[in-house]
Amino acid sequence: MKKNKTAFGTSLWAGIETGNPFKAITAVFDFADLDYYKQNLTEAVIYSYKTKVYEQENPSNGFIFYIVFSSFVKVCYCLKKKSKKWKVGASIQSETQFHFTSLTKEEYDNPFMVFQKAFEEKTLKEFELFLCQILEFSLSPFAGDPESDLTTPYIHLIKMLDAVELIRERGVEKIKKISLQTNGHS
Repeated sequence: MKKNKTAFGTSLWAGIETGNPFKAITAVFDFADLDYYKQNLTEAVIYSYKTKVYEQENPSNGFIFYIVFSSFVKVCYCLKKKSKKWKVGASIQSETQFHFTSLTKEEYDNPFMVFQKAFEEKTLKEFELFLCQILEFSLSPFAGDPESDLTTPYIHLIKMLDAVELIRERGVEKIKKISLQTNGHS
């Protein structure tokens, strides 16, 4: 029986559909860089609490940002599920730790921990709801709902962006399962 691959929705904005999370990551970062995503996520959350409209000159940019980020969250969820099968390469000298200040030392050493923690605290549906809320609130001329928790998913998404960038820089390798076989000899 053939296994169904996850569709990340990349065809909507990248023109290709892939079920491979690492190819989807490449598509996400071919579309824009880490700083773009962090800046736009931060601005969308800030505009959620304002009466000004985010990307007022071209609100469709907010929608494009939403669908790219929706794909990104699905990729991160997939990486959480695959984290036991993959290992991130060792830290390299050219890495700029400055960019990854959102990560703890343990998360920096093992970026897959970020996905585990994020999806233990919030479900995939809750992250998708967060993206819908910030899109709605940031494109509305009314201030967002003060009851909504926009901070927790925002922090997790910033950390996931940093974790994915580390994975891209270091690369990953599949963990080989070592089975101990005894052949009857001592």
